[in-house]
Amino acid sequence: MLFRQLFDKESSTYTYLIADENTKAAIVVDPVLEQVERDSQLIQELGLTLHYCLETHIHADHITGTGKLRQLTGCLGAIPENAAANCADQKIKDGEILELGSIVIEAIATPGHTDSHLAYLVNQEKLLTGDSLLIRGCGRTDFQSGDAGTLFDVVTERLFALPDETLVYPGHDYNGFTVSTIGEEKQYNPRFQGHNRDSFIEFMSNLNLPNPQKIMAAVPANQRCGNAVSVNN
Repeated sequence: MLFRQLFDKESSTYTYLIADENTKAAIVVDPVLEQVERDSQLIQELGLTLHYCLETHIHADHITGTGKLRQLTGCLGAIPENAAANCADQKIKDGEILELGSIVIEAIATPGHTDSHLAYLVNQEKLLTGDSLLIRGCGRTDFQSGDAGTLFDVVTERLFALPDETLVYPGHDYNGFTVSTIGEEKQYNPRFQGHNRDSFIEFMSNLNLPNPQKIMAAVPANQRCGNAVSVNN
């Protein structure tokens, strides 16, 4: 399996390129519009054929590159089944399996950061968590119908139930971390270690974070799979 972690500095977003090294069939997870040229060049250089762009959720901090990559490559765009968007080629539900050569990806519903969010378990060894579980943190829950109690439940009951050696690859990182494990996060993540459900909800409700700078443009654009809309819309 070919696996690459790519970074967008402006939004601190990780994009993941996954491919079968024999068939050269590829999947991109959470592409960023401003990085489409970089991503498409890498795909060409590696001799890959892009089959899917997968979204973990409707992003609020950047515009997805899925729409542009669909135009350039003819790939399919896929989003969580209950995401507020009708532009995708495919909607993926909890437990659904996507196979591409030797690549087997299982969708795990992880709502809480938003009400429609998926993590993707790749070949039972790598977990792409999106904004649900971050390295020593988690996604915020104060907009897009987020719910702190739901996030606590899905992380502690579903993600932390995976084998400790499962590699955790988040959708963002703001501190220079690239990868963790389920075992590490169970032991050291301060958002969950030492908190019960009620104290986690209280903690999350008191974060008082500013809205992402691009939220007014990003959410409506991502509801159209990255097709441009006016900032004033």
